[in-house]
Amino acid sequence: MSIRRLMESILFPPQRLDRRRLAEQLQGKTILITGASSGIGEQLSFMLSEYPVHLILVARREGKLLEMKREMEARGTAKVTVYALDLRDDDRMRGLLAALHTEHHDIDIVVSNAGHSIRRSIYDSLDRYHDFTRTMAINYFAPVQLLLSLIPMLERTGGHFIHTSTVNARMKPIPGWAAYQASKAAFDVWFRSAEPELNRRGIRTTSLYLPLVRTPMIQPTAAYSKMPAMTTEQVARIIGRCIYTRRRSWRPWWLMFAKLSSYLLRGLWEKAALRMVDNVRRGRRGTELPDQDHG
Repeated sequence: MSIRRLMESILFPPQRLDRRRLAEQLQGKTILITGASSGIGEQLSFMLSEYPVHLILVARREGKLLEMKREMEARGTAKVTVYALDLRDDDRMRGLLAALHTEHHDIDIVVSNAGHSIRRSIYDSLDRYHDFTRTMAINYFAPVQLLLSLIPMLERTGGHFIHTSTVNARMKPIPGWAAYQASKAAFDVWFRSAEPELNRRGIRTTSLYLPLVRTPMIQPTAAYSKMPAMTTEQVARIIGRCIYTRRRSWRPWWLMFAKLSSYLLRGLWEKAALRMVDNVRRGRRGTELPDQDHG
C-alpha cells in the first residue's frame, strides 16, 4: 500500500450507508442538486437515482445533464428534470427560481454543491478583480438567492437544505486562496446565522466541511495527485447519511486538531503555504481550478 493510500485510510475511513433508512427517508421526495454534472454532484445524483425520487439537476453543461437523465431514467426508478445554466447569470437564475415555483411545488431536499475555486497569488490578482466577484457570485450570492427563494417551500414540506463547504472555512486562512476562502467563509457565516431561524420553522440544515476531494476540479494542480483526498463516493455516502440522520454538520475527525495547529503553528503554516504559492507562480500551472463541485 502506498503512503498516500495509507494516509487516506486513516484520514478518511469508510462511510457506511444504511440504504434501508435512506430509502425510507427518500420515498417520493423531490431533490434539487446544483453542480450536478461532475464530481460530487454527479456521484450523488447517480446514487440517489436508485430510489423512487424526483431529481432536479442543475449545472452548466446541458449535454452532460441530458446524458445523465437518459441513463438514470433508463433504470425506471427515478424521475429526472434538468436545468442547464450558470448560477452567476442573473437572468437565468431568476428563470430557474420561477420554474421551481411554477413547475415543482414541493421540493423536499436541496443540496447546494455548485462552486468555483481559484488559487492565485494576490500579486497575480492586482488586475483581476473579477476573480473575487465571480467566486462570490457562485459560492455566496447564488446559494443565498436559492435558499431565500425556496424557504417558503422548504418550510411547507419540512425540507432539508444541505451545503458542501470546506475545511478551510473553519481554519486559519492561507495565502493563495483569498478569493476562494473569503467566498466560502461568507456563505458559511451567513448559513450558520440563519440556521436557528430555519430550524425553528421546521427546516433541517446540514453543513459539510470537506477536505480535498478527488474531483475534476483539482486535476489542474499537479501536486494534488500525490496528496490524500476523499473520493466522491465517500462524500455522496456522507450526504446520504446526513439525509436520514438529520445531522447538522459533518467534518473530518481531524479538523479540530488541524484548526488548532494552524493557529499555534501559524508561522510554519504560512511559510508552507507561501512556498506553494511561489511554486505555482514560477510554474504557472494549476493556478486556477476551473470547474465546480465543492470547496
